[in-house]
Amino acid sequence: MSAPASIPTTPGACFRFVVSSADDAARVIREQLGENARVLSVRNVEATGIRGLFSAPKLEVIAQIVESEVPASMSAGENEPMRESELAPTDGETAAGRVRSARSSLRSPKMDLTTLLRRSGFSEALLARLQQSSEWATISTLPLHRALVETGNHLRELAGARKSLDVPLRRAAFLGTPGVGRTTALCKWLAADVFRRARSGHVITAEFDRPNPTGQLPVFCEALGVPMAHFPASTEPATPGGFVYFDLPGISLRNPAENEPIRQFLERERIEQRVLVLNAAYDHAALRAGYAAGRELGATHVVFTHLDEVTQWGRLWDYLIEGELEPLFLATGSSLTGDMELDAADAVARRTLPAAEPVLTPGDADEDGEIAVSNTFNTAA
Repeated sequence: MSAPASIPTTPGACFRFVVSSADDAARVIREQLGENARVLSVRNVEATGIRGLFSAPKLEVIAQIVESEVPASMSAGENEPMRESELAPTDGETAAGRVRSARSSLRSPKMDLTTLLRRSGFSEALLARLQQSSEWATISTLPLHRALVETGNHLRELAGARKSLDVPLRRAAFLGTPGVGRTTALCKWLAADVFRRARSGHVITAEFDRPNPTGQLPVFCEALGVPMAHFPASTEPATPGGFVYFDLPGISLRNPAENEPIRQFLERERIEQRVLVLNAAYDHAALRAGYAAGRELGATHVVFTHLDEVTQWGRLWDYLIEGELEPLFLATGSSLTGDMELDAADAVARRTLPAAEPVLTPGDADEDGEIAVSNTFNTAA
């Protein structure tokens, strides 16, 4: 740590302070410069990122020494000496009085609902759809914290209005490009079937003309008591109400012709349920390309993985509302037996919008009654 810097003893020296509140500013100036120090200017310093939309701004205070009594030392860093020539002096006024008089003009920055949703990952297409809805005229006039709640409720309704297949998986193939967590997603679903739904069945792996590393799948199936076989093998459930899940090779985005053996297998074996697995941490272009490739192979469901690596869950709304595939679950971690959200729309809503009226604590209001919106977003700007 650097040694404290000495303050010039000549009256008229100016200093800059960055503090959290007007009271802090008055206290620091009084302790460091004396009661009769003169405040030249006070202004808000905005925080950056989406968290800055919800946090109170800091204050930058420029103060001037007007008496000969000067503290021997002051910490360097935020308390930074400035040249008097850079500032326009004002009439004499005590530090505490000047800073407190500025308090009435200090307010949290105005926040626009559309801008806030955009920063949390909402696409322009989704924003346009919201703004064209009949509910938007009412939502946009509400206080921001209520508008966020009602936006979340509205999106839940839109997601719930999608036509659901409402059919449990019976004979389903898991599809996806290499590296998206396809086999891990299959293991998660297997664990849910065995432990939560008490179902039984078996798993089939296939390779065709490309290798299909099974990773931990064989050991995991053995631990669950689920038989695993390599194709060719029976593709029908062995017991009434049982399941058969297929672990297939990764699909290609660059050369769709390489996916033809997978298509032929699905059609020949009459596997109608096809689960597309997408890595939610990929950028929009990669997600759209993977989604389109899955649709070309007749995908019926979609799983998003790696949500633990994603800060802006809001971009998933397009797939949950406008997408043609039924969301099966969201994978929120690498565990083979958990870390999954079965209600995708509710999970995304909880991570991007508040579900209820925020509960205010005494710290939510300042002395002027100004109430700040709590940080309900788990996103990044």
